[in-house]
Amino acid sequence: MMEIENERNCLPCVADISVLPEGCISDIVSLTTPKDACTACAVSPIFGAAAESNAVWERFLPSDYQAIIARSSSSLDSFNFSSKKHLYLSLSDNPILIDDNKKKCYLLSARDLCIIWGDTPQYWSWVSQSESRFSEVAELNYVWWFDIRGKMSTSMLSPKTNYAAYLVFKLRRRASGFNPPPKASVGTTGGVEDYKQTVCLGLPAREPRQQDQIVSSLPQQHNSHPKQRKDGWLEIKLGEFFNEGGEEDQLQIRLMEVEAGTGKTISPKFQQIYWYNQ
Repeated sequence: MMEIENERNCLPCVADISVLPEGCISDIVSLTTPKDACTACAVSPIFGAAAESNAVWERFLPSDYQAIIARSSSSLDSFNFSSKKHLYLSLSDNPILIDDNKKKCYLLSARDLCIIWGDTPQYWSWVSQSESRFSEVAELNYVWWFDIRGKMSTSMLSPKTNYAAYLVFKLRRRASGFNPPPKASVGTTGGVEDYKQTVCLGLPAREPRQQDQIVSSLPQQHNSHPKQRKDGWLEIKLGEFFNEGGEEDQLQIRLMEVEAGTGKTISPKFQQIYWYNQ
């Protein structure tokens, strides 16, 4: 009998996470992604209730979403949804015009980007950043092959409109390993790249009013410098694209440096790429 009792005492203790308070489960789910939150609904009724809560989906919305909605050209009643989840899905599927229909902005989070070796912890880490619009940002550890791509359909863009793409990032320390600096290119997958420029990630940030320098007589050859944002992050221009409209195509923005043969160890955090009409 003593032998059996000892064996029972040695059995591993398995914790049932569903016994946690719903608020605690909501906090856990809010640290994941919208896709994970939708998956969590199928785990159990208590997980479903937690994953559907406003506390979870408000974490997925931009921290300044109320200010963005207030600048929308649409009626505020059109954003009066029954839950924060419905608001998130609506904003994801239907980009809004702001500032009297003069600006239209599209955001691609770091998770929406294709980052070579991005799922290998040796090279990249996915970390939570409280001041970020998104639940996760990509942090570079060490790579030789630096290659980041983002894609979106041209059907989401207004016809006969010029757009500019910007990368939002943050540096923990002064850059090293990006000499020569990476090159950015913008173009459609069905055509020829029509905009290229050098992107100097490691240079000191400029004030917002300072303009990037044109370093070639060709209008598509530029040298882009970081600029300081009010939210503490840096942004740098990656390129421009004029959307003619017509037949749908895939628009691709790419930032790459693979020829120098040096390791990149600047430890930046990449939050998003965004497009807005100029």
